[in-house]
Amino acid sequence: MNIPAELKYTKDHEWVKIEGDVATIGITDFAQKELGDIVYVEVETLDQTLDKDEVFGTVEAVKTVSDLFLPLTGEVIEFNEELETTPENVNNDAYGEGWMVKVKFTNTDEVGELLSDEQYKELIGA
Repeated sequence: MNIPAELKYTKDHEWVKIEGDVATIGITDFAQKELGDIVYVEVETLDQTLDKDEVFGTVEAVKTVSDLFLPLTGEVIEFNEELETTPENVNNDAYGEGWMVKVKFTNTDEVGELLSDEQYKELIGA
């Protein structure tokens, strides 16, 4: 199972890559395996400012639909539009081509609340 050390994680199985005041967010390798084949990713919160833990979108797999929770308070500034035509990128490259949104976050204290790779491995029993 791929759990990159340079990323942060949430208990809801999202990964977060911090670059300055922008966070790139997607779902983890563990999450995509649990969901199965992803057929649709919906994000209707572009250009909206959301609080931490608010739903920013949904991911639909063959067997279920799951909400996506924003790990940091901020404005959704970009959506990975490639996922509209190739949602399977989430399955094939969860930490690369499968990223979902970029958020300009406003509360740096929240970054410290995210899980390290070691804490996330412990959470999922890896």
